[in-house]
Amino acid sequence: MYTIIGKTLAVAVLSMLASLLISFAFVPLMGGKVAGAGLVMTIVCPIVISIPASLAHFYLGGKLRSANTALAAAKDELADAYARLQHQARRDALTGLLNRATFMAELEALSQTGTYGGLLFLDVDHFKSVNDRFGHATGDEALGLVGALLSDLARDGDIVGRLGGEEFAIFLHAASPDRMLEHSQMVREAVKAIDLFSPSSQRIPLAISIGAFHCAPRFNPAEALAASDRNLYRAKSAGRNMVVA
Repeated sequence: MYTIIGKTLAVAVLSMLASLLISFAFVPLMGGKVAGAGLVMTIVCPIVISIPASLAHFYLGGKLRSANTALAAAKDELADAYARLQHQARRDALTGLLNRATFMAELEALSQTGTYGGLLFLDVDHFKSVNDRFGHATGDEALGLVGALLSDLARDGDIVGRLGGEEFAIFLHAASPDRMLEHSQMVREAVKAIDLFSPSSQRIPLAISIGAFHCAPRFNPAEALAASDRNLYRAKSAGRNMVVA
């Protein structure tokens, strides 16, 4: 407020000086004389007019700038919220991996580009017993650790998703059958090494079964996932904690 008053007084003084300058420059040329009531009016009029006008101008200008700043901040917040919403719509809330819909959409997009690679369908073994024995919080921690591990082991171009429950999927971009099997075994061994502890500090062993299927260029995503799912079923039927391709 003090800034507005200071600017207003400065404008009033400048207006008065301009009025005096104009009066003393032109009134004598017209045969008049700046004195008495005329001089008073030359001084008072610009002050009386400029003060309320300047106060209104500076006050409303400040309000407008504040409104513009608030609007810009709100726009930035809205853009951030939209970006977060988009991210949340694509991601699984527990693990941060792609959700099923997004994983399948990206798999479809890759198939249309003529990409080939390995598709892995993974299932955490005996996960229900982890929930039943140690609680759902421990089960959620297990899924979070597995999800983080799968993400860390992925290479550029690979996509990793949680399909639901304790089921995950990985597409190994441009992977050969050998690399597909090598990566599958690496994941299986890494899951066994995860340190998960119960609320009583008891280590809980984890294991994972993997069904692998090598996808040729222009593969059908639904059929490829069904094939890897069949191999996963074979892995579980054969004793779990293994890879079947």
